[in-house]
Amino acid sequence: MHVRLPASISEAQQCLAEGAVPIGGATLVWAAWQRDGFPEQAVSLRNVPEAGVVGPEELGGAVLLHRVDATVPEVLHRAASGVGTGAVRRAATVGGNIVGSTLRCLLPAAIVLDARATVLEPDSVYDTDLTELLAKRHLLLALRWRTPLVSGYRKLEGEAGGAPPLVVAAAVHVEGDGPGHLRVAVRDGYEVLSESTPCDTDAEQVLHALERTDLGALPAPARAAVREQVTDVLARAGES
Repeated sequence: MHVRLPASISEAQQCLAEGAVPIGGATLVWAAWQRDGFPEQAVSLRNVPEAGVVGPEELGGAVLLHRVDATVPEVLHRAASGVGTGAVRRAATVGGNIVGSTLRCLLPAAIVLDARATVLEPDSVYDTDLTELLAKRHLLLALRWRTPLVSGYRKLEGEAGGAPPLVVAAAVHVEGDGPGHLRVAVRDGYEVLSESTPCDTDAEQVLHALERTDLGALPAPARAAVREQVTDVLARAGES
């Protein structure tokens, strides 16, 4: 297998047009390729500048998870630092985790940030939402968002050999002098649920509103984790 390393978007598009298969850290596809056969050529975006950025409001799809630091919002930093082992985080990429993984550990964080995805096609580069990104399994060039007032992330302990551990992500966004808006995303098993609601510092009122959404149908331990995370985020928002 020949791995091509383009240094620009136009070079990457040429690779895709010539049939190269996108590859991130290969942590998810290597076993399948060993079983089913390797493609003739693959393409990595790791040398494309736009795919390697780490900033307060953007994160490249080729960024290795161990490089996702406190430059980005807390919810995204903590999500990345909780993925697998150190060895996995030094190999796995943001794009591979969100688009290629069934676990999608970073997805709840991206949802509560209301992130938009810049995707790379052989003949175009354009922005889309996370729903289209996942449905069409686009090649992720970068994520972009607006900085939230506060954010938080909690990952519960999972059982060995069991379902993926529960994840709760939350963020409060404020536009100008208007009221804040809370976004919450929960990974329960392999499913990710998300809801949003206007909010103020009255945590009980906000929690009551969330209970009337699909989040209210979660199992009791999951609802308790949501309550704890939302209460914490709103308390910190009130202090900001």
